[in-house]
Amino acid sequence: MPEQSHPLYAKDRDLVDRLLAVESPADEHLVDAARLLMRYEGFPGARDLQEDLAKTLRLWGLNRESLHSQTRAIWAAGFGPHAMGLTAPAEAVGSGFDTSDQEGS
Repeated sequence: MPEQSHPLYAKDRDLVDRLLAVESPADEHLVDAARLLMRYEGFPGARDLQEDLAKTLRLWGLNRESLHSQTRAIWAAGFGPHAMGLTAPAEAVGSGFDTSDQEGS
């Protein structure tokens, strides 16, 4: 299977580079790492991102299971852009496709 490029690769590359520099991750770092791991899981490309995300977890002393356990607890405690008075960037949630402007049939 040929390698594919992901449309969010450039933004995600910058974010992964920032995550690699974090020594003690805060909630938002953990959530970003989990989100990116899920985005690229099984994706046939962006191997460098996948490897750097795995390296980030090792540096933080985490594995995928512990990361996901922590992020579930973070979300359950009310984490989210709304809790901080912020609006999530479109690429942070779902596909970013907004159907509210479309007319019903």
